[in-house]
Amino acid sequence: MTDDPLPPLLEAVLGVGTDLELRTTLQHIVDAAADLTGARYAALGTADPGQDGLIELLPQTSSGGTPISLRSPGTAPCTAVSLTVPIRVQDEEFGTLHLADKGKDPFTAEDEQLLHVLAAQAGIAIGNARLYEAARQRERWIEGAAAVTTALLGEGSATDALTTVAERARLLADASAGVILQPTEEGGMEIVTASTYDDPGDIVGTTIAPGSPVLEQLLGGEPVFVDDSATDPRMTTPVRHRFGPSMMLPLQAGGRLIGTLALPRRRGDRPYTSVERLLAVQFASQAALALVLADAQHSRELLAVFEDRDRIARDLHDLVVQRLFATGMMLESTQRRSGADDVRETLGKAVDELQSTIQEVRTTIFALQQPPADAPTTFRGKVLRETAGAAALLGFAPSAQFTGAVESRVPEQTAGHLLTALRRALAAASRRSGVSRIEVTVDATATLPDGREGVRLTVYDDGAADDGSTGTTVTWQAPL
Repeated sequence: MTDDPLPPLLEAVLGVGTDLELRTTLQHIVDAAADLTGARYAALGTADPGQDGLIELLPQTSSGGTPISLRSPGTAPCTAVSLTVPIRVQDEEFGTLHLADKGKDPFTAEDEQLLHVLAAQAGIAIGNARLYEAARQRERWIEGAAAVTTALLGEGSATDALTTVAERARLLADASAGVILQPTEEGGMEIVTASTYDDPGDIVGTTIAPGSPVLEQLLGGEPVFVDDSATDPRMTTPVRHRFGPSMMLPLQAGGRLIGTLALPRRRGDRPYTSVERLLAVQFASQAALALVLADAQHSRELLAVFEDRDRIARDLHDLVVQRLFATGMMLESTQRRSGADDVRETLGKAVDELQSTIQEVRTTIFALQQPPADAPTTFRGKVLRETAGAAALLGFAPSAQFTGAVESRVPEQTAGHLLTALRRALAAASRRSGVSRIEVTVDATATLPDGREGVRLTVYDDGAADDGSTGTTVTWQAPL
């Protein structure tokens, strides 16, 4: 330490508040504490690491090359000389700053005084970082909810709408899966759609039996928060062993329970913070309202289609069919009075054509009176849905290009594997810094290295790569 501790203290106080990212702020605090006191070991233990998602804090290195760790309390080495100072954020105890191993010199009263000043400033910096992180999360969830509302009020079936909610929520919550459950006739709940990084086929159809404590809360409109799905006795589904922390949120609007949105994370992942829980509950409420509005809009559009079809059918019946029938009767009468064989033959053909036309028009009228079937979800549409889902997290929509007859050339099983690879590539791109552009290309005319015809997926983003360069390209291919 120098004779005048004020300049280093001022530098340390200013340094801990230079970054608004919480983890970086904590590292600044540890580094500053070690530099101010000359300690070779510094550790910051948090009282409740799950509150801020700080379950894992990686070891760092001080300016002198000595390892400085951010760990849970109680991991500091046992030494004769050590110093401990609490850090408070407003009236809450955030954690404790541990210092040890100052070499041959013991910690002094001046060291303790400097550390108390640093801890006070650290509390302010941590509070600011919390507010910043909460604002960022709130902004992402609000943008995601707005994107969901826009997507739901567009074209699409009811199943597509539920899938959209599940996909966007999974991305926003950084969950392993986004799952939608709906009530069954027996009084239970069944998973009707799921969005996962892998094939969700074995998840869809899973049910929660009637009488489950979790089910009673959900049917009552209450959210359920689970620390570990695999070990919580309230969880009874056969897929619970795959997941850890989870949120189960009622999709309720106007007193009507549409279903439940479940957002489980993998086993061992960090638990959901209180801020994440609050934002997810608000998202579920807005998504439920959007689903109700989308259903009402879809019903109005169907009614308009039915009314238009009824009008077309009446016009065809009243005008076209009757005129065709009258013309046919006139031709039949002329045919009976005509004497020439060639004229009779020509008139006979005309009558047959008219009768065939009348039958076709009647078939068309019948088809117009039937409810329109939901349009099938094409492979191209599924790719576009994946890129649109990533837009909620990225803040922009990735571009998508298709080469060749992707609908007819790509088999269903290969298409499923391609979509899984696309999800993983988009998720990886979203975690890279500086990403402002993503280009997705699906080429159904590709030639594989062994000469076989194949399909190739290419996902390019302009973010920072692991080696420090700019731009990352992920390629996946399979034979047709």
